[in-house]
Amino acid sequence: MAKDSDDSPRKKGKGSQIVVWALMAMLVVGLGGFGVSNFGGGLTSIGRVGDREIDTNTYARALQQELAALTAQFGQNVTLAQAQSLGVDRQVLQSIVAQTALDNEADRVRLSVGDAVIAQRITETPAFQGTSGQFDRESYRFVLDRNNLTESAFEAGLRADVARQLLTGAIAGGFVAPAPLTDTLYNWISERRGFSLLQLTAEDLASPVAEADDATLQTFYEANIDAFTAPEAKRIRYAALLPDEIAADQPVDDDTLRRMYEARIAEFVQPERRLVERLIYPSAEAADAAKARLDAGEAFETLVAERGLELDDIDLGDVSRETLGAAGDAVFALESPGVVGPFDSDLGPALFRMNAILSAQEITFEDARADLAIEMQTDAARRAIADRVEAIDDMLAGGSTLEEVAQDQGMTLETVDYVASETAPEGIAGYPAFRTAAEALAEGDFPEAVLLADGGVVAMEFVELVPAAPIPFEIARDDVRAAYAADATAKALADRAIEVKAEVEAGQSLGAFGIVRRTANISREGFVEGAPPEVLTAVFAMAAGEVRVIEAPGFVGLVRLDEVLPAAQEGEEVAALKSAIAAQVEQALAQDALQLFSSALTDEAGIFLDQNAINAVNAQFN
Repeated sequence: MAKDSDDSPRKKGKGSQIVVWALMAMLVVGLGGFGVSNFGGGLTSIGRVGDREIDTNTYARALQQELAALTAQFGQNVTLAQAQSLGVDRQVLQSIVAQTALDNEADRVRLSVGDAVIAQRITETPAFQGTSGQFDRESYRFVLDRNNLTESAFEAGLRADVARQLLTGAIAGGFVAPAPLTDTLYNWISERRGFSLLQLTAEDLASPVAEADDATLQTFYEANIDAFTAPEAKRIRYAALLPDEIAADQPVDDDTLRRMYEARIAEFVQPERRLVERLIYPSAEAADAAKARLDAGEAFETLVAERGLELDDIDLGDVSRETLGAAGDAVFALESPGVVGPFDSDLGPALFRMNAILSAQEITFEDARADLAIEMQTDAARRAIADRVEAIDDMLAGGSTLEEVAQDQGMTLETVDYVASETAPEGIAGYPAFRTAAEALAEGDFPEAVLLADGGVVAMEFVELVPAAPIPFEIARDDVRAAYAADATAKALADRAIEVKAEVEAGQSLGAFGIVRRTANISREGFVEGAPPEVLTAVFAMAAGEVRVIEAPGFVGLVRLDEVLPAAQEGEEVAALKSAIAAQVEQALAQDALQLFSSALTDEAGIFLDQNAINAVNAQFN
C-alpha cells in the first residue's frame, strides 16, 4: 500500500477512534522517560528485525510496565529477578519483536497515514487541550516535555502505531465464528446434569484399620520422608505488642458501657424471626402453577432446579416480618416449616418457604456487659499501642536493639521460623502484614515498626536461614501414625468402593450402602459442597446410568449419573450467551492469525538480538 497522499482526514468509525485514543494514552503516558536518557551514551538498540531497530527505551518501558503490573497484582514489590523466574522478560521481548516485525513490514510496503490524520489525532487528545476544551500548543509541548519526548519523536511514534494498527486490522479483522463451532461450545457450556453421590467413611468398613507397630510406622516414615520434612525457613527474631496482650490492663467505665449497649440495642433485643427461602417467577401465572404442583406433592427442590438455581441462590437468611413485605403475615402464621404464596416481592411474584422459627431474644445489659467490656478494653489497647508506635520507630531509628525496644515499650520478644509456603500459619505469622514484611526481610536489614491489622505492632530482624531437613522419627511419631492410619483407611475404602460399584451395577440400590446426596441440575462451573472437584469432572465425562469410583485426598465415594439435561435452545439468554461465545471465538481466531502473521514476518525479515544490550537494560532494574 502506497503512502497516503490525501491530506483530508477520513472519517473514522467508533471502533477505530477507540483504538486511536488507546494508542494516544500509551504514547503520552507509556512513552514517558524510562528514568535514564540513554544507556551509556551509545546504546540505542537491543537488536533489529529486518531493517527496523528495536529501540532500547521501548523494551525498557515495556519491561517496567510489566513489573508494575505484577507489583499491583501481588501487592508487593516484584523484582526483575522474580519476574525473570516467571519468564516475564522473555514474554516482553517476544512481544516487542512481534511489534517490530509489524513495523518493519509497514515500512516495506510503505504503509502510512497523512499529516492531516496525525494532526487530527493530536488535536482531539484531551491531554493536549487547554481549559477551553480546544487544542493548546503550550499544553502539547508541556506534556511532551514532562515525558521526555520531542514533537518529532512523538509524532513519529504515533504515525508508526496508527500504521501498525492498520496492518493488524487488515490481518485480524473480518473473522466470523463458524456457527457449528459456536453451537458446539454453547451446548458444552450450557449442558447440565443430575447425579447421585455416596461418600464412604471409615464407618462403612467391615472392620477398622489395624493399629501399626513401630516397625511399620518406621517403614512408612522412610517411604514418605518428604511429608515429614520441615521446609526451608527464615529464622526471625521479633518484638511484638498486640492488643490482646494489654487489653485486660485497660480501665472499664460502666457509664460508657451502658451507652454502648443502648446505641446497639438492635443487636441485643431482636423480634421473632424466620429462616426463609424465596423462589421468584416471571409471572403470577407461572408462580400459581408452581404452587399447584407443590400442593400436588412436587418437591420444592425440583422447582428450584427447574429455575436453574441452587438453594443458596434463594436463601434470604433470618428475616423479620417487616422484611418480607406482603408475604410477612403468611410466613409468620406458619407454626412449622412450609411454603406459602405466591406473593408479590420487589423482584416479582414469589413462593416463600419457611424452614425454621427463631424465637425473639433479649440480652440484658448485665448479660452483655462482659462482651462490651472486652470490646472497650481492646479498643483502648489499640489506642495505647498507636501512641507507642512513634517511640518504637524513634528507638529503632536511633540504633536500639530489639531487646532494648522490647524492654522499654513492654513488647514480647520471640523467635519464629517463618515458612513462606505455609498455607495456614498460626501466631504472629498469621498476620498478612507480618508475612509481607517477612517475605522481604533479608540479612542485614534494620528492624522497622510494622502495623498489624488488629492494631498491634511488630518489629523484626533476620537471624539465619534454616535449611530443609527431615523431622526426626521420634518427634514426628504422632504425625506418622495419623498419616499411616489415613493412608490405610483410604486404601481400604477404595477397595470397598470397588465392591459397592460392582453390586450397584448388578442391580443393587446405591442407597442401600449409605446416605445418597442427589443433585438434580448442575452446570460444569457448579460447586458441590463437601465434595472434591473430581466429582464434577467425572460427572461431565460419564454416560447416563454410569457409576464411577471417586478417589481424592480425604474423600472416597461413588457417583452415578442420573440424567443429562441438554442446553436450552431458545430465549434471550441463549442468544446472548451464543453471541458472547462467538465474540470470543472471533477474538481468538484474530489473535492466532496475527501471531502467525508476525512469526512469518520475523522469519522472513530475519532477527538479530544483542544480548549484551539486553543485559545492560536489565541491569538498570537491579
